Order: sequence, then structure tokens, then C-alpha cells
Amino acid sequence: MRTFDPRPPSGRYLSFHEREEIALLKAQAKGVREIARTVGRDPGTISRELRRNAATRGGTPDYRASVAQWKADLVARRPKTAKLLANPLLRDYVQTRLSGQISRPDGTLIAGPTMGEWTGRNKGHRQDRAWVQAWSPEQIANRLKLDFPDDKSMRISHEAIYQALYIQGRGALKRELILCLRTGRALRAPRARAHRKIWAHVTPEALISERPAEAEDRGVPGHWEGDLIIGLQRSAIGTVVERTTRFTMLVHLPREEGYGLIPRTKNGPALAGYGAISMKNALATAMSSLPEQLARSLTWDRGKEMSAHAQFKVETGIPVFFADPQSPWQRGTNENTNGLLRQYFPKGTDLARWSADELEAVAHALNTRPRKTLGWKTPAEAFNEHLLLIQQPGVASTG
Repeated sequence: MRTFDPRPPSGRYLSFHEREEIALLKAQAKGVREIARTVGRDPGTISRELRRNAATRGGTPDYRASVAQWKADLVARRPKTAKLLANPLLRDYVQTRLSGQISRPDGTLIAGPTMGEWTGRNKGHRQDRAWVQAWSPEQIANRLKLDFPDDKSMRISHEAIYQALYIQGRGALKRELILCLRTGRALRAPRARAHRKIWAHVTPEALISERPAEAEDRGVPGHWEGDLIIGLQRSAIGTVVERTTRFTMLVHLPREEGYGLIPRTKNGPALAGYGAISMKNALATAMSSLPEQLARSLTWDRGKEMSAHAQFKVETGIPVFFADPQSPWQRGTNENTNGLLRQYFPKGTDLARWSADELEAVAHALNTRPRKTLGWKTPAEAFNEHLLLIQQPGVASTG
């Protein structure tokens, strides 16, 4: 038996002294949970330790600290030969489930679209992808247990498959097989990014549940809904609709200076025209001219373009509220209006080519179109009625 270092490599792993304590408690017939409480470890950690690192030479599992430490050190030695390198049958199974050709029920192979040579980058945007089996690593790892129930050598974790694909030097699988994964990413997303809070800009006081109740029944004018309609080449137009009158304003979002000239960099400046600051400035310019009685609140979806909502409120006095995730009906007026606007700004077109004057003309066309929900009045007429009520001294605008 080789010598071992009794010092723990880190707090993540059991130390030799902890293993001695486990051995003593085990000899006293203590249970797993009682040992875990005494040692200060999770019960699952203790259970795995007793199962994996027990001495078995005597025919029955017998836990001894020195043997357990030797076994743990042996398993921890690096570098280790990757399972997919050492087991050709396992490697072929994994590669076939990732990149194997699809076929008809009768077994006839279907080639699918012709693919070019892999360039080492992500899957092409809006381009054909190879038609392959495309099992996920998790599906492969769990199906092995069903296909080879008695062959313990045919086992691999989904994480080992991901590492074989993404970590250079693990080399058991061809790098281009990442395109067979659903995401097709050339680089793996860090865990911190996958678990980070994607709506960090939505503060508790900005939830739609905090919006004044008067906004619900549309009886009081001045509550607006907003969103973006997106076009090609990161172009966008801001849309803002008043809930009571359906009056629409379009916000011009021209690209910032340097767009297309300055290379795109991670966490670099937002030059597309609807970054948080650009959006805040354009929206504040459009809505700051409204009288206070007709600018009571603004409800937006959870897009990052409204991350500067706190500054927007300071500058305009209009509080911003965010709809719940995947709840477009909470901004139904705006969603309906965006559908009408797609007649003028179809999907798949560059919206940056339209000037502020042209957007104003489209908004005017919508605002002078009679609406059934307004008794066939136009949104412009309904909005002007409220403006006239505000201008009369001592008259409150309640709809």
C-alpha cells in the first residue's frame, strides 16, 4: 500500500481525520445520519464514503480510515484515461447517438441537407443543420443502463460526455460533434451564467402586482403599455399604447454612432439603438410632453432594454411596471397593436431605414383608424377628449 498525505486537499473532500472519526462511530454502530451530524457532513457524503471506500479483503465490507484514505487517493490521481478513450464500444455508442444518420421506420437512411465544413464556430444563424440522431448526453447516459443492464463497463455520466466534447485534450470525441447538440454552441456556457438572475433589473416595487388597481379596468386614462418590435440587423422600434384610448406612439431608435464599424465585444457599448440608456432617453423624450394626468404608469415586458427604468422614473415621473414572465396577456393592448404594426413593418425587414417622420405617419394612420372597442371613434379622438377634460379647470379625468 502506498503512503498517503493525511492533510485534506480542500474542505470539499473528506480528510484523514474525518475518516478516522467515521471509522470510530461506525464501530460503535452509529447510523449514517448520526455520523453525518457529528462530523458535520451531508448524510449522502457519509453513505457514499462507507459504500465506496470500505475494505473488502475479508469478504465483508469493513470500514477502516487508512484503507479508505488510500482508496480515495487512488481514485483522485490525475491524469486519468478517459472512459471514451479506453472503451471503443462505449465511444461508438455515444458517437452514433449524437451524430448517427436518421432513417425512415423501414431503416432507409435519410441524408438531410448538405452541410459545409465546420469552421470551429457556433451553428449558423438561420442556416440548415445536419439531420442526425442528436440525443442529448443525459439521454445517452441513462439509455445505456437499459441497453446494457449487466455490463458495468458501458456506463458514463452526461458530464463526462460534455467534457469530451468541450475540453481540449480529452480528445475522445470529435470537436465538431458539438453541432449535434441542441444548442450547437462552440463554447460551453459557464455555470454562473446559466444560473444567474436573468431579470435582475426587475425590482420588487416594479412588479405588475404593484401597479395601481385603476389601471386594470381602463376607467382612468394615462396607463400605458410598451414593447419593442424587432427587425433585421438588430433594428427595433419602440411602441407605446395608452390602455383606455388605444392611442399609439412610436419611438424612433436610430443606431448609435459606430454601429457596424466598431467590432462587437462582450459587455461592450450597446450601439444597436435600444440599449438601456438609449432606450431610456428616447422613451423619456417621447413621453415627457404628456400631461401628468395622462402619464400615470408604463407597463413593459421583461426586456433588458428597460434596465434604466429607475432613471426613467426620476426624469419623467412615470413609474414603470414589468409584466410577469411569459404573460403577454398582461400587455394585451400593446401586443394587439404590435400585430397591427406588422402590416407596415413586416418581420424579417430592417427597421432602421425608417425615419422618425415616417414612424409618426404610421402612428397617425393607426390613431385615425376607427375602433369598435371605442364605439367607432378613433384613438386620436378619444385621446383628445381626455386632453380637453384636463384643460377644463376643476374637472377630473376619470373616463
